[in-house]
Amino acid sequence: MSDIFKKQRPLSPHLQVYKPQMTSVMSIMHRFAGIALSVGSLLLVWLLLAAATGPEAYNIFMVFAGSLLGQFMLFGWTLALYFHLCNGIRHLFWDVGYLFDLKNAYRAGYLVLAATYILTIGTWYCVLYH
Repeated sequence: MSDIFKKQRPLSPHLQVYKPQMTSVMSIMHRFAGIALSVGSLLLVWLLLAAATGPEAYNIFMVFAGSLLGQFMLFGWTLALYFHLCNGIRHLFWDVGYLFDLKNAYRAGYLVLAATYILTIGTWYCVLYH
């Protein structure tokens, strides 16, 4: 029997074999952003319930939202929102048959990342300084 059959080899490809590609990383990040949006929506529900309940409940929410943890969570939610939006637009282009070649897929991926960060930073600049 030859040595090729004696070696222990994986039965299927795994993460140690392949280099991550833009399309696969963006797809995984899109799913994580969707999960973050779902969890972060609980903050929105809390805000709406607090506003409907009265000034005391609303003030409790605002104290939390102004805390370091609250600001971190709101920033993460904003980042996830813009990424999911921009990446969803990229998927719409794919749905109509554009940007399929590798060069354009990478360009669109980098454009999604740039737009996400610009929109997130722009939003937080307006929130904090205006």
